[in-house]
Amino acid sequence: MLPEISARFHELKAQIERSGDARLARSVLPFEVPVIDTMLPNGGLAYGALHEIAGGAHGAIDGAAAISFAAGIAARTGGLVLWAYIQPDLFAPALALSGLANDRVVFFEGGDEASVLGCCEEALRHGGLTAVVGELSNLTRVASQRLQMAAETTGTIALVVRRWRRQVDARDFGTPTAAFTRWRVTALNSEPLPVRGVGRSRWQLELMRTRGGGSGDFEVEACDEKGAIRLSAALADRSIETGCRSIRAAS
Repeated sequence: MLPEISARFHELKAQIERSGDARLARSVLPFEVPVIDTMLPNGGLAYGALHEIAGGAHGAIDGAAAISFAAGIAARTGGLVLWAYIQPDLFAPALALSGLANDRVVFFEGGDEASVLGCCEEALRHGGLTAVVGELSNLTRVASQRLQMAAETTGTIALVVRRWRRQVDARDFGTPTAAFTRWRVTALNSEPLPVRGVGRSRWQLELMRTRGGGSGDFEVEACDEKGAIRLSAALADRSIETGCRSIRAAS
């Protein structure tokens, strides 16, 4: 290769890499909690991808912590959100506490899971939303692939909150799906206060699977009014290694 051609080739390659880095920087939603973001490819939750969330312990049925976590993520996308469900037990003020104000949410109550799935898929393909949340008890690999492909077409974040009617059904959460990440959120005792009262809610946040990333368990404070989470106050001043129970590298 001639020297001038070789120099131009490397210049173009560097330019492409720089533009690719910029594109990647815009393609994720970071938690801005370093110990968590380092476990995620490119430092955050991927846009145009499916993410799966479930509650731990009794939250596998009531879904309160998982719903709050999903609401915080959806809130931080900054735009209009669709929330599809079957069980009419959503409490709008609770979503607002996680940063997702009522005027930013379009609610859809489906008669069955097929209608919720269909609504989510169409909403993901619409392109006018920044996040789509669907509450489902069952998520097959084929259904998850359809949601993933729909999310890819518009760059919308897809969130599936798993809601089961029986504790034993939560074992289905181990079944492989096309989700980029899989999370489990378990409520912990609230932060202690120096006076009488109830402190900030806390969660045990488990990143169970990441496509192309790591996994780990984190003790965090629940979403604030902007949808942000942070390490539990008792851990905030410690190192990354002690800021979570365990960190596992990608397999």
